[in-house]
Amino acid sequence: MLAMSEVHCIKTLRNNKGLTISEIARTMSINWRTAKKYADDNQLPEVKIKKRRGMMYESKWGEIVGDWLEEDAREKRKSRRTNKQMHQELVELGFTGSYRTLCDFIKIWRASNDQKSSPDTEAERLEHPPGQAQVDFGVMEAVQGGVYKDVRALVMSFPASNAAFCVPMPSENQECFLSGLKMLFAQAGGVPLSIRIDNLSPAVKKVRGSHGEAELTDGFAAFQAYYGFDVQVCNPNKGNEKGHVERKVGYVRYNFFSVPPVMIDWDDLRSQLLKVLTEDRQRLHYTKRKLIEELWQEERQVLLKLPDEAYPVFKQTDVSFNKYSEFKLDNRLIHVPGARKHANLTCVAYWDTFKVITEDGEVLLSDHRPYLEKRRLIPWYEIMKIWRTKRGRSNIPGIVGICRLAYWTTYPSRVEGNARNELNRWFLF
Repeated sequence: MLAMSEVHCIKTLRNNKGLTISEIARTMSINWRTAKKYADDNQLPEVKIKKRRGMMYESKWGEIVGDWLEEDAREKRKSRRTNKQMHQELVELGFTGSYRTLCDFIKIWRASNDQKSSPDTEAERLEHPPGQAQVDFGVMEAVQGGVYKDVRALVMSFPASNAAFCVPMPSENQECFLSGLKMLFAQAGGVPLSIRIDNLSPAVKKVRGSHGEAELTDGFAAFQAYYGFDVQVCNPNKGNEKGHVERKVGYVRYNFFSVPPVMIDWDDLRSQLLKVLTEDRQRLHYTKRKLIEELWQEERQVLLKLPDEAYPVFKQTDVSFNKYSEFKLDNRLIHVPGARKHANLTCVAYWDTFKVITEDGEVLLSDHRPYLEKRRLIPWYEIMKIWRTKRGRSNIPGIVGICRLAYWTTYPSRVEGNARNELNRWFLF
């Protein structure tokens, strides 16, 4: 086969110079038939189908190996032949090919006969209609009073517009989950048409089978019925079915919690997150090339209207006390003065507070939930030791920043006015 430059030269000599076929053959030192072919015939491109050749396809060996593979497919994995065993058996039958030839054939055969790669099981790109949301928790860190505090960030994302909302909660129990959903609905200005969740224990009691129907908890089912949204529960171990919110949780963590933010209380951290996520919508959608805020305002029109009265979220349980007038809440013993004077007492727990009441409605004790006090000390000694080993003027701003953060987190009430604003500019979002 001639190169395209030679074909072009033959065409030029024939059409422009007027040479005969014999003259072109002598000039190009090629066969007369070749000169005739490229000079007068049109060489149109054709689709070439590559046929498999070789001893595995042209002799009996391919059929033998194919039968073995079909037989092994019905056996347990540990009972199947290995490629090396097949090659040894073929050699005993007179096979002269190499081990690599056999492996290449087996790879092609399995690719064309594997049932798992059939069109029925191919993945399809999901379409997300407006108004459908996904919800998930993410564990993050914040700083309060000079110590670390674990934050369960409840994120609700809308794949159609790529908008997201996030509220920080101290735990992942049902009170926090349902109260967090109420706050998310309020921030979004409406209720999603449907919410996709995984097998969260506050929402899902159990799932029947690997692809069975999920049984919702009574508290979440009542909450869903009140607000009127549909629930889509992911299959067990299939977090990819709500991949948008999974990525959004990581986006919130790496963009807004890479440095633990300073929080005064939960309301303060919630307002910080609302502010930064509202500002984050002023960017282009990754595929639709429109501002996320514009897409969100369009999607917001299809949300369900919020009820006039918010759904009350609490857990009411009868409690029993030990001889020290203590009962257990959030894995911590709590003393209730005068509890043993009453036969029946009830604990009403909200996401942030609880109260112990008598049969007559008298409140014996009201306080914050114990898990709100879970904190971890910041290892200032290790942090300062690392900075001590770093030299040069380029590290001075970082050292100053560490000192400012230490002072701000230790004595937040002493930082006022411009100093507070400057520290916020340094360490908040």
